[in-house]
Amino acid sequence: MRASRFFIATLKEAPSDAEIVSHKLMMRAGMIKRLGSGIYTYMPMGLRVIRKVEAIVREEMNRAGAIELLMPVVQPAEFWQETGRWQKYGAELMRVKDRHGRDFIIQPTSEEVITDIARTELRSYRQLPVNFYHVQTKFRDERRPRFGLMRGREFTMKDAYSFDRDVAGLQQSYQIMYDAYVRIFNRFGLQFRPVAADNGAIGGSGSHEFHGLADTGEDGIVFCPTSQYAANMEAAEALAPAAGAPGVQSLTKTPTPGKSTCADVAALLGLPLTQTVKSLVLTVEPEAGKDGAPAAGEKSVWLLLLRGDHDLNEVKAAKVPGLANYRFATEAEIVEYFGTKPGYLGPIGTVKPVNVVADRSVAAMTDFVCGANEADFHYTGVNWGRDLPQPAVFDLRNVVAGDPSPDGQGVLAIQRGIEVGHVFQLGTRYSEDMKATYLDENGKPQLLQMGCYGIGVTRILGAAIEQNFDERGIVWPTAIAPFEVVLCPMGYDRSESVKAETDRLYAALQQAGVDVILDDRGERPGAMFADWELIGVPHRVVIGERSIKEGKLEYQGRREAAATGVAIAEMVGFVQSRLAA
Repeated sequence: MRASRFFIATLKEAPSDAEIVSHKLMMRAGMIKRLGSGIYTYMPMGLRVIRKVEAIVREEMNRAGAIELLMPVVQPAEFWQETGRWQKYGAELMRVKDRHGRDFIIQPTSEEVITDIARTELRSYRQLPVNFYHVQTKFRDERRPRFGLMRGREFTMKDAYSFDRDVAGLQQSYQIMYDAYVRIFNRFGLQFRPVAADNGAIGGSGSHEFHGLADTGEDGIVFCPTSQYAANMEAAEALAPAAGAPGVQSLTKTPTPGKSTCADVAALLGLPLTQTVKSLVLTVEPEAGKDGAPAAGEKSVWLLLLRGDHDLNEVKAAKVPGLANYRFATEAEIVEYFGTKPGYLGPIGTVKPVNVVADRSVAAMTDFVCGANEADFHYTGVNWGRDLPQPAVFDLRNVVAGDPSPDGQGVLAIQRGIEVGHVFQLGTRYSEDMKATYLDENGKPQLLQMGCYGIGVTRILGAAIEQNFDERGIVWPTAIAPFEVVLCPMGYDRSESVKAETDRLYAALQQAGVDVILDDRGERPGAMFADWELIGVPHRVVIGERSIKEGKLEYQGRREAAATGVAIAEMVGFVQSRLAA
């Protein structure tokens, strides 16, 4: 490729709405162009990176035995209604109508469509196992799109779906995909960590996320440095602490004027924050049926208790029996059930009965402090059994660094990560709803066991940049760089010897299969180098009259501080050796 025949549009400054490094650098390098909120055009330079990511994904998926197809972006609503996700998916699901008033969705994922294919095409156990995949545009109507391709509304994803006869077969297919993902992310040149995860809205029984490690990552990755334990924040278990010493204080209603937070109350009373209990109020509305029928019954109100220094894990809360579809209570509901505004709530003396659930750490506390359900007052010296009944106890909180590891092999540490892949064991979550069965050896219908495996293709670009940049710009891993090598001739349009040697080297590198671009734009050296350092091409060769006379050319890797002189006749082999390394 010659630069004069390509499209290069670098910027000196990033747009003001670009927030994180990858967003800023992709905009400055001319790789993406914002069209609307969370919607980007992939410009030629960025698209080359995407195509290289896709090529690696396809090679490893094919190697793992998956079969490529292509499912549509627009899907009829009835499939989503069959599984109940039409109602449950939430506002991120883009719902549209055609000219006849029929409901459709712009797909965020394709479990329903692939299950429909399976129930019509997979009739016999002889056809199993099978794994279908596609690389397709997705759309999720994010409430707050941000960070460029990291949290956009339209994006490209590779999603694969396996179908097996039984759980053992599913687990084998899952392991095959897990191993393929490890190979894929290694080939990308990413620093990554697989972690146990929650299945979330997709459903099913087991999953792992693959996170690119980055300080700017949105997700917390929990791991034990002295063992193999790793999980995301949603799935990491907080173990129950040892029971505390028996309480010795008497229950006392203590004035706390104007102190409505645990931190303020602890400071006023001269107590550690760990001696306080915070109260969170949730409401559960009666659930409508799959057909959208009106809900029956009454709403229920729940009081969740956490230690003052801990934070609620909303995914864990949703797993408490009865809380699957909770929302946070309104202030009017709080006053109705507790008789006071938020900030002074507690489990003693509510106006109306509520369901009390305590985190494991709270259940082990003695002589603790909680709200008295009266403005400007808290109870001190509270103890379970004596002052209030023993609560239902669940793991409700986010773990913190230093917590004991659930495998008993040390303590937990936390780092930031960017989710770039996710593998799920779905089981019969979709095949049961959509009646997707096959005939076994005895001619009896059995539900298909299903797995789901996703990679955020366009998100890989952001994750790679967050790990690979410096003050000059992007430093792409060679495998996914827009070009592997850039040739920078000094005076290409003025020097016959420079032009001849550059053209010769360009042809030789192309003949050797190197993805090379020749900058023949006639730019000044400083501007030329600045462009390619910003774009992040990992290998550069400079051709100048003086070096040609000396029988050498200058090679410099993007991470290297100085150039290396290489004999002209040896440059192609030298570049090949650097690419192989």
